[in-house]
Amino acid sequence: AARHALSLALGDRMARREGCPFSISLASDARNSVPVNATVGDADPHTTADRAAAAVESGIRCVKLKVGVRSLGADVARVRAAREAVSPDVALRADANAAWDRQTARDALSAFADHDVAYVEQPLAADDLRGHADLRGGSVGIALDESLASAPISDAAAAADVLVLKPMALGGPDRVREAAETARAAGATPVVTTTIDAVVARLGALHVAASLGELPPCGLATADLLATDLGSDPAPVTEGRIRVPDAPGIGVAPGEVSTP
Repeated sequence: AARHALSLALGDRMARREGCPFSISLASDARNSVPVNATVGDADPHTTADRAAAAVESGIRCVKLKVGVRSLGADVARVRAAREAVSPDVALRADANAAWDRQTARDALSAFADHDVAYVEQPLAADDLRGHADLRGGSVGIALDESLASAPISDAAAAADVLVLKPMALGGPDRVREAAETARAAGATPVVTTTIDAVVARLGALHVAASLGELPPCGLATADLLATDLGSDPAPVTEGRIRVPDAPGIGVAPGEVSTP
């Protein structure tokens, strides 16, 4: 986290000196907006369906559910309710946070395939790369998140279809860009997310995502999960995307944020 803070601060300063957005200082062909997913969390089927429908009504085209806290049967019912609440062209994702053993994960993937789930994030323990590799290749993809904290990116990329890259957890924007390159070389897709961060780190993640070219929806729409923030947000979600601020740097000046 400390390395991330320093890396982001230096990147913001360099971009300000160059007079360009941080994303452009990272890649001259950076995108000007990034698609995002909505996280509807863990709730009963009715509430899950309502949350998914509300997200789609706002313009979101990808919804992520938290699974693994309840029984597999209960989670399947929640996934079914979410799918029935949204149109077939809306992507569904599930995040198990390493809750399952291998057999439960296989059963979950089989059941989720009936509801067109795009991928399941971290179905097994972080250190079980072999287990994840054995699960990949089906109609429901395998994404790795927690595994990236302890395994080499190249090893994780070889065991997954998607790598969930968090600048705050990996040590900075530069490391995310390197990890994304490694992922793509191995045939895995990078997705950038936050760790439920305040506006400074959230904007940094947005710029990094924009610098990586075309990406699937990213987990950057997390501002509304905070009770308070360190400053105003210049990059709200609009019609399922977040537009990258075109001001120099990340989009907020040091004097515009407060100290916790």
